[in-house]
Amino acid sequence: MDPWARLPTRHGEFRVRTFSCGDQEHLVLQLGEVRGEQNVLVRIHSECLTGDVLGSLRCDCGPQLQLSLESIGLAGRGVLVYLRGHEGRGIGLSGKLAAYRLQDHGLDTVDANLHLGLPIDARTYDSAAAILAQLGLTTIRLLTNNPEKISQLNQSPLIVVERMPLLVPLHQETLRYLKTKQERLGHLLDLTE
Repeated sequence: MDPWARLPTRHGEFRVRTFSCGDQEHLVLQLGEVRGEQNVLVRIHSECLTGDVLGSLRCDCGPQLQLSLESIGLAGRGVLVYLRGHEGRGIGLSGKLAAYRLQDHGLDTVDANLHLGLPIDARTYDSAAAILAQLGLTTIRLLTNNPEKISQLNQSPLIVVERMPLLVPLHQETLRYLKTKQERLGHLLDLTE
């Protein structure tokens, strides 16, 4: 049986399926045929319940997800890999909420994780690279602001030929978090309004 299901969205009609890697079940949305195509537009998106589902303004995850789907829709072809188990840069939902409490008392996102004895960023992208290889991709244009994601993917057989920036609208609630990502995590962001 075909593992793909139809997923109509406001950005186009995607095909959707899961891929299991270890104990995680990841989600893939694909628009158009990509097998054997070069320089396919790809977003590797880390699970974020608070931003993606609840619309939290503490991060830019929800707007990045929507902009990625919109960009793939406009391109007419592409892939979004939704990586489960990446909540809170890989520290889990309870760790993320504990970090939020510390941020409410003045720590930034990096110092909050460190104060809790948690890694600043525990994510790896091996599963995403393996999934993209299974889809028949070798060269991609990656929707990201995160240079570490590019670095990890370039250590796989996959080649990131171009970084496509995700320019989401700035919100006052998100600004401190984004400045921390830019200054302390090296994210490639334009924070001018």
